Amino acid sequence: MTTVILDTGPLVALLNRRDRHHAWARGVLDGVDPPIFTCDPVLSEACFLVRDLAGGPDAVLELVTRGIVRSDFRVSSEADALRVLMKKFASIPMSLADSCLVRMTELDTKSVVVTLDSDFRIHRRHRRQVVPTVSPGQGGG
Repeated sequence: MTTVILDTGPLVALLNRRDRHHAWARGVLDGVDPPIFTCDPVLSEACFLVRDLAGGPDAVLELVTRGIVRSDFRVSSEADALRVLMKKFASIPMSLADSCLVRMTELDTKSVVVTLDSDFRIHRRHRRQVVPTVSPGQGGG
């Protein structure tokens, strides 16, 4: 079974009906059995980006409360690995959220990242492996 890992862009698109990727995100995520995994930095970014939507941050947290989105990844436990990733991809640069998602795919090799971020075409897990993704125009919608 493939574990689905959610990036900020699709989470924001799911919650914002005006987002140009809303229908795509809804189509992809409606086909996924919960929980959909993510990390706290993604939740933080999403809450910030939907702050001007009525009920935006609350909607992010409601997905967590309902068990649809789950954040079990511990930055404190993975800090050394995250630092290595962020240094390796510093020229892009790699955000903390992106480094967490890449690390999550290293820990669960049967996972896929649902993302709008083209940097995931450049990021690598385990130094050289492509990070499996689902993005608009590339599968899943």
